[in-house]
Amino acid sequence: MTVDDTGSGTGTHPAPDGEPGRTAGPVTDGEARQDARPDAGTGIHPQDRSDRRPEDAPDAGGGGRGNGRFDVESGGDGTDARPDARPAARHEANGRVDPQTEPDSGENPLALRLEGLILGAERRYTPFQAARSAGVSMELASRFWRAMGFADIGQAKALTEADVLALRRLAGLVEAGLLSEAMAVQVARSTGQTTARLAEWQIDSFLEGLTEPPEPGMTRTEVTYPLIELLLPELEEFLVYVWRRQLAAATGRVVQAADDEEMVDRRLAVGFADLVGFTRLTRRMEEEELGELVEAFETTAADLVAAHGGRLIKTLGDEVLYSADDAGVAAEIALRLIETMANDETMPELRVGIAFGTVTTRMGDVFGTTVNLASRLTSIAPRDAVLVDGAFAEELTRTGDAPASEAEAAEAAAAAEKEGEEPPSYRFALQPMWQRPVRGLGVIEPWLLARRADES
Repeated sequence: MTVDDTGSGTGTHPAPDGEPGRTAGPVTDGEARQDARPDAGTGIHPQDRSDRRPEDAPDAGGGGRGNGRFDVESGGDGTDARPDARPAARHEANGRVDPQTEPDSGENPLALRLEGLILGAERRYTPFQAARSAGVSMELASRFWRAMGFADIGQAKALTEADVLALRRLAGLVEAGLLSEAMAVQVARSTGQTTARLAEWQIDSFLEGLTEPPEPGMTRTEVTYPLIELLLPELEEFLVYVWRRQLAAATGRVVQAADDEEMVDRRLAVGFADLVGFTRLTRRMEEEELGELVEAFETTAADLVAAHGGRLIKTLGDEVLYSADDAGVAAEIALRLIETMANDETMPELRVGIAFGTVTTRMGDVFGTTVNLASRLTSIAPRDAVLVDGAFAEELTRTGDAPASEAEAAEAAAAAEKEGEEPPSYRFALQPMWQRPVRGLGVIEPWLLARRADES
C-alpha cells in the first residue's frame, strides 16, 4: 500500500491491474459486503472460480456500493476500473515486475519495482480481504489505515501480507488488553505521521541527490533500484536502533516523575526560537537558497538542543520548539542559539522566548498555557535576545543559576570577600522588563535573560 507522505490521508494512489489512479484507503463496511465469501482473504478473483454465485457477476449497469458485488467504477479514460477486471501483474522475488504480465496501467514500471523491493511482497489483498485475513472488523481496519496516513483505495487489490500482519498485531494488542482500541489508533497515528515525515525528509535530503547519474549516459532509472537495494537494510537497522534509544530515554524520563499525574502533566521549561524577518526573506530569496537556510537553521538548532540535554519538539521552518526538564538547561540552549546564529553572517537575527510551568504532553508534542506563553514571549522579544516569564526567572533563582537581582549578587560577593570565602557564582543574569498585556494571557512581567559577564 502506498503511503500518503503528508500523513493526512488525502493523497491518491494508482490502482493496480491496469486501472487509472483513484483515491486510496480502506472502504466502509457497506462497501466490504461484496466479499463475504469463504475465499475472502485468499486473493482469488471472482472470475477465477467456476462456482461463482450470480451476485458475483459484473454489474452491467455500473454497479453500486454495498450491493453485494465488487464496486465497479469507470476510470477517467473510459476503462473498466473493477479491481478484478484482469489478472494482477506478477512480481518476481526481487521486486521486479514481469514485463510479460505487467498491465498497461500507466504506472511507472520503476515505481512498481521499487514498491515491490521496499515492501518485500506483491499486491495481493483488497482492504476487505486484508481485514478478514487479519481477523478484524472492516471498521477497525479502516481506522487503523487512516490513522497511519494511508489514503482510500476503494476495492483495489493493493495490500500485502505485511499489511495483514500489521493489522493483526495492532488488533492483538487490543485483544490482549495491553492497549485500548483508542490507544492502538493513537499508536498507529503517531507512528504513521512520524515515519511519513521521516521518509519524505530522507528522500528530499539525500536520495534524490544520490540518484543523480554518476556517469554520463546513465539514467536515474539505472541507478535508483540498485541504490535503494543497498540502502534499504542499512536504513531499516538504523531506524530501529535510534527508535530503541529514544524509547529508552523517554521511558527513563517518565519513570522518574514524582507521581503518576506528573507522567502526563509535567513541569517543564518550553522555549521557542524564531528567525526575525523570515517572511521578508521568502520574497527576496530563491527557493533553493531559502531551503538551504531553513535546513541550516533546523540542523544547528537540533544539534544545540540535543547537545545540551534538551528535547527538540518540532521545527516549523523559521521556528523551533524545544523543552527541557531543567530551567538552566533551557537557558543555556537559548543563549547558545543566539550566539551561534549571531556568528553566522548568512543567518537572520534570532529571538527566543521561554516559559516554565505545567505542560501536557501528547504524541511527542506539548500543549498548554506554558507553551502559549513561551510563544507570546518570542513574538515580543528584542532581536538577538531571550525573554523569559516570571516562573522561569524564579526557577533559575531557586536553583542558584541566577541571582534574584544584581544588587543581591553584589552584596553576596562583598560578604563572601569579607569572610575570605569564595563568592557565589551565577551562570545567568536576569533583568526585569516593563509589564505588558499579552493577548489571551493577561498582563505579564517578562525578564531579559543574559549570560553573566564573568561567564564564558
